[in-house]
This record gives sequence, C-alpha cells and structure tokens, in this order.
Amino acid sequence: MNSRPLHPETLTWTALLGKWISFAKASVALPDDEEGRNWRDSVVAIINLQAVTFALAEIGELVPQDRPVALDRAEMMIDENQKSLERTWGKSIPESLSEIVDDARKAHVLARSIDSPGIPGTSTSD
Repeated sequence: MNSRPLHPETLTWTALLGKWISFAKASVALPDDEEGRNWRDSVVAIINLQAVTFALAEIGELVPQDRPVALDRAEMMIDENQKSLERTWGKSIPESLSEIVDDARKAHVLARSIDSPGIPGTSTSD
C-alpha cells in the first residue's frame, strides 16, 4: 500500500479556500440596501487580506532571495485592498474590517522582522 504523507499546509489552504468560497457565495444573499452592497463589494478585499495574512505566516518557506519581492507584493496587496475598503465604506469602515486590515499589517511587520533580523526598523525588538 502506497501511503503518502499528509501536508498540513496544503490542507490548511484547502480549508481556507473552502471557507472563502462559502463566504463569497453567502454574500449574494445580502440585502440590496447600501450596507448590503458595501459588504458585498468588500468580499474580494476581505478574502485578499486574509489570504495575505495567512501567506505571510509562511514567509520562511520561501527561498531567501524570493522573500523581499514577496514582502513588497504583500504590502502592495494590503495597501490596495485597504484603499478598496475605504472607497466602499468611506469614513464608516466597520471595526471588523479595520481589524482585518490591522491583522494583515501586523503579519507583514512580523514577516519582515523574521526575514531581516538585526536590521534597524525591521526587528520586533526595535
């Protein structure tokens, strides 16, 4: 019998993808009022921010020369999706969405500190 090892990271991403698909499908049922439309318009940004947050936790899996580009792309994605939420909600962004953005930013700071220990401004001990 050929038994293959389970890869928890693959299973985790598969489970997350399943949850994100369910979330996206459920957004169709939101009411057709301003708040419902805002939530529906926020789905892509929410999924992108959560994906970036989880991916940054695995920055150490990349070969060192690929990490700076990955970190830069992650920062760009966070910025773009935050701007998308700000365009959608204006000054009334729900706290839960602000927390998602904050989580992504914290993950980015942590990933950068892991990638660049000892460089001023990148270490969590600074």
